[in-house]
Amino acid sequence: MRPIGIGIIGGGYMGKAHSVAMQAVGAVFDTHLRPRCEMICTTTEAGAAQKARQLGFERSTADWRELVGDPAVEAVIIASPQDTHRETALAAFALGKPVFCEKPMGLGIDDTRAMVAAAEESGVVNMCGFNYIRTPASQLARQMIAAGEIGDITYFRGEHTEDFFANPETPATWRVLGQANGTMGDLAPHMINGALALAGPITSLVADIQTVHETRPGDDGPVAVTNDDHAHFLCRFENGAMGTLYFSRVASGRKMGYAYDIYGTKGGLRFDQEDQNALWFYKGDAAPGRDGFTKILTGPEHPDYEPFCLGPGHGTGYQDQIIIEAKDFLKAIETGEAVWPTFRDGLVVSEVVETAWLSHRERRWASVDEV
Repeated sequence: MRPIGIGIIGGGYMGKAHSVAMQAVGAVFDTHLRPRCEMICTTTEAGAAQKARQLGFERSTADWRELVGDPAVEAVIIASPQDTHRETALAAFALGKPVFCEKPMGLGIDDTRAMVAAAEESGVVNMCGFNYIRTPASQLARQMIAAGEIGDITYFRGEHTEDFFANPETPATWRVLGQANGTMGDLAPHMINGALALAGPITSLVADIQTVHETRPGDDGPVAVTNDDHAHFLCRFENGAMGTLYFSRVASGRKMGYAYDIYGTKGGLRFDQEDQNALWFYKGDAAPGRDGFTKILTGPEHPDYEPFCLGPGHGTGYQDQIIIEAKDFLKAIETGEAVWPTFRDGLVVSEVVETAWLSHRERRWASVDEV
């Protein structure tokens, strides 16, 4: 075992999740590299000191440059707002430090391409955070598809739906300002990444994007919403399959609606993140009167499950997804070999998002290679 100094930029929702993951990953997965939570950065010195105490870091700072440049910080996790991602990642790569960056990678496709170029020029380990596809159930789905258990995919339906802005009286926050913070920047990348992982590359699409509630209550009166509430598109995959994807932050009743249906020539799969420890499998060669979807409960036989629990059906949770990401990041650093999804994989997601905006603006089908 060897210790490795970790620096985390951001102490909010995802900063906490990654901090907890780095504290737990060595014990859960018995990793060769054992994280030492060296430094955390938030927007104020007092806030950073409080987070360091709460989350178990040796030191704190309000200056991300200090964290990135510190010799004891050997790897950097970026869990701060999107407008900080590009500059931070480029600085870390210039110093030869591995970077894990939460999605979306930047404010737009130009940021993302610059980050990919810097990552690949440096030759340093890099990963982009798409945690939902790492559930044991979705990893099992990928294995079953690769093994041909549902045959050739003919159709993919995916969604990422939540309802945190369904009520028009919910007050404005930073999430209603700027395209990168809208649904196409926030929720859509997760399911696009899932679609690419499960069904393969998307080649073309036609999209419609909408702001449902154009103002929200603010301290000084109505605040204009400058980004999207929900969006959907039809698409074609490289393998010829058809697809439908929908993303929403105004889907009343949906809390974590990361869900998909996949139909193939030999069977089908269904998954819903609100029941993340189950995968539904239809086997097309069942006898008449005995066919239908079967619920598979995840257990120790499935990817990345056993380190958490020996009991089938006992289940894993959201934080466990982040711990799995931490394990993969440490493995990539240890071996020097890329682990999916890299920054380039994140760029492919950004290209699909950019194509959706192009299609929406010009009211037509658009090819991903146009962007």
